[in-house]
Amino acid sequence: MDSNPQLIYVVSDSIGETAEFVVRAVASQFSGKDIEIHKYPYIEDKESIDEVVVSAKEAKALIVFTLVVPELKNYITLEATKKQVPIVDVLGPLLNIMEEILLTQQSGKPGLVRKLDEEYFRKVEAIEFAVKYDDGRDPRGLLRADVVLIGVSRTSKTPLSMYLANKRLKVANVPLVPEVEPPEELFLLPAEKCIGLTINSEQLNGIRTERLKALGLTAQAQYATFERIEAELNYSKEIMKRVGCPVIDVSNKAVEETANIILDMIRRNQQKGRL
Repeated sequence: MDSNPQLIYVVSDSIGETAEFVVRAVASQFSGKDIEIHKYPYIEDKESIDEVVVSAKEAKALIVFTLVVPELKNYITLEATKKQVPIVDVLGPLLNIMEEILLTQQSGKPGLVRKLDEEYFRKVEAIEFAVKYDDGRDPRGLLRADVVLIGVSRTSKTPLSMYLANKRLKVANVPLVPEVEPPEELFLLPAEKCIGLTINSEQLNGIRTERLKALGLTAQAQYATFERIEAELNYSKEIMKRVGCPVIDVSNKAVEETANIILDMIRRNQQKGRL
């Protein structure tokens, strides 16, 4: 057996990124050697394996694979051994040890690493979206959002946006202020995509008073007066009625509790084909 073959066949039942990365990392330790990688992704049947093994035999190539379907993994190992083709199972040894440690059988499903990567990048994208379209910064984002939260100041719009972004939802939020007309995009949305947040005036007064104290301002500022709060809540109620969106009272609710209510709403709408 050639201990340092020129050709390396990377075989996978997914796109083969993991095996290729490992091969390149190892190849970097042999600088000056001419190592060429041929990729064979999405191998899903024995006939394809036969072709790869025969080709590897003729080219005197090493096969490095990340097949996780037990039948295919056993088959490529058997056929390569029969034809005296050197072969390396990248995932097998670690999977076997993990099975023993976790006392759980591996799933045997290909492409799960890529799926996890995609989930991760969707979460990152959603978080970036929530930051970009927080507090009504750019109304154009409303039409691209999965969910739009509206409500007066201090109704947990931003914390909820970030919580839902971690669930891979693109969330925008818009503050409702009597002196500022809401963006016209808000009224172009399907009502199901928008959720109004309200709160009782006493609790909002307490929250705003503490906020002012934290900023070193007097608690008598208009922002925290009951008159101002009632005016804002009445205005927000009118806007939510115009939009036709569902409304959640966040009084005495933790962010997680409100978020779960929103997620349940989204699931029900998806089941009904509204989203």
